[in-house]
Amino acid sequence: MSQRPPPRRPGGAPRPAPGARAQRPAPAPHATSVEPATAPERLSDADLAALESLLERIPEPAEPLDVMMLDGYLCGVLLQPRPVPEAQWWKHVLDVDGRLVAPGFDTGFLQTLVRRRHAELDAAIAQRQWFDPWVFELEDDEDPLQTVMPWVAGFATAMEFFPALMRSDSPDVAEPLAVLYRSFDPEDLEDADELLGLIEELEPPADLAEAVEALVNSVLLLADVTRPLASTRPAAGRPRPGAGGARRPRR
Repeated sequence: MSQRPPPRRPGGAPRPAPGARAQRPAPAPHATSVEPATAPERLSDADLAALESLLERIPEPAEPLDVMMLDGYLCGVLLQPRPVPEAQWWKHVLDVDGRLVAPGFDTGFLQTLVRRRHAELDAAIAQRQWFDPWVFELEDDEDPLQTVMPWVAGFATAMEFFPALMRSDSPDVAEPLAVLYRSFDPEDLEDADELLGLIEELEPPADLAEAVEALVNSVLLLADVTRPLASTRPAAGRPRPGAGGARRPRR
């Protein structure tokens, strides 16, 4: 498959309100969340707040990822067919275009927290286990797809700088990508006819929990292509085929 990724910072992508904090939605009722004894330490709410604060303090003109984009970005990095060296992906955390941060800004603790989240996501993806994407709390009148859009924009940022996944010829790549990219305006996907066709067949998520579940399922389905398990036996929490998004009834 060869698709042109949508812009990493589309116009319309919601930004978190001042003072808003990332939330961890609960897994859907039928999703399995089994953590092995060797699982990396999960970032606490205090860790997440510290990470968000450190990202916000990176001095201009750098444009760092926010925590939602960071989470999607790390998933996109981890889904590449070959591991991406930290030196290559880390610079885009500090500045989306990879520019150097002003001298004197201490990134040590920030890098430690990002590494921990990277390890947490890596373990979940490798074992096909549920993970909680970092998304912001849904406003009562807000579209769930708009709420998860910054996460998807972060994922698309990874696809822009590390495009090996997008170049995959596997037929199993298109549907989970369509589930992820349906948050974008169709105009941002004008050069991706295959994705647009699949997106038109998908029902929008009924609520935020369903949108979040679709993110996780799509990531794990993509991992089946780029990071196949040694055994073909389904792992606990592995998504069902086609579980990334409900399809519209055919007329």
